[in-house]
Amino acid sequence: MNQKELNEIRRRIRPERNSIRNIYGCYVNGNREIISYLDESLGLLTKEEAEKYLALLKKTLSGTLGRNLLDLSFATKQVMDSEEHRLLSQLRKTELKDAALRDAFYKAIIESLNMEDRNYLILMAFDAYDVPRKGRSGDIEDSGEVFKYILCCVCPVKSGRAELGYEPEDRRFHSATAGQIVCPPELGFLFPAFDERSANIYNALFYTKNTMDIHQEFIDSVFRTRVPMSAGQQRETFGSILSETLEKDCRFDVIQGVHEQLSERISLHKESRDPEPLIVSPEELGDILENSGASPEEAELLCGRCREQFEGGEALRPANLIDGKRLEICTPEVKISLDPKFGYLVQTRVIDGRKYILVSADSGVEVNGIGVTIEEE
Repeated sequence: MNQKELNEIRRRIRPERNSIRNIYGCYVNGNREIISYLDESLGLLTKEEAEKYLALLKKTLSGTLGRNLLDLSFATKQVMDSEEHRLLSQLRKTELKDAALRDAFYKAIIESLNMEDRNYLILMAFDAYDVPRKGRSGDIEDSGEVFKYILCCVCPVKSGRAELGYEPEDRRFHSATAGQIVCPPELGFLFPAFDERSANIYNALFYTKNTMDIHQEFIDSVFRTRVPMSAGQQRETFGSILSETLEKDCRFDVIQGVHEQLSERISLHKESRDPEPLIVSPEELGDILENSGASPEEAELLCGRCREQFEGGEALRPANLIDGKRLEICTPEVKISLDPKFGYLVQTRVIDGRKYILVSADSGVEVNGIGVTIEEE
């Protein structure tokens, strides 16, 4: 799915736009026991309750493609005949109305998911979207395509503190009872994927709140498919590859150059408003390294190591490889953080045998919020 397709489905998750009739789910305690089941008609809920349920489900379509939102692909063999794909397909086909299928799905999640003894809520909903299209005259027409999909999310539940609450009847404040608060989803998914504005049963879109912990155990149980390397793993791996490739030649200016070139690509892609995620190949990374001052041999070595470490056609997104919003320079005692576009203000020097990091500071210097001047020698 690209950003445009994702946004189109996100706009559906509103009370006045979707065709969701019921919200299903179950409440699970830290001992992996189901405390209660949820089967609520969206039309019978108060407006506030309906909006809150939909907001939780919509959260599974938030974040960045390739970071919080990962494309999961099923093998052809799985789609043709596999327990995991059959269960997802039947849930979709029955519009989640079959209680036995829902129970089987809950069981698969509960038995595998590690929530560190926390209580959590599993939420599910089915929606059918009549996908519109623009006619030759520019008017919106019925395309005849109906995208039927399920949304699922897992939300941690924590105990709320007792607070003072105002009672209008006696015009006094009283201690309000502490309750169980449903937190934003930690993970979830959309099935099937909405590719080229149509259902793609070979793919699902998986959501993870934490890009460092994508709950591999959940994916193994529900999807049983290969998982793309997480954003955090991609960054760590790329950093290790750079360090191992350059070794003693891992100079400040080279790493700074790599960061600046990747940051520029991220910025230009954002300005272009291209809905497709920005991807770089191992060959392009090799060119970037060489353009940053490394030797052709080091660039070729980096390219080969990237192909080896990011095997299986791993999609390399610059936004995963670096922090495009921040350039951070650290020593054991000092940390410098700045916008990458001002990286040229930082230089390295060796003065009287000592190594220094120099930051240009011609004006606007503050110490603890107080403007100061730097005297010229």
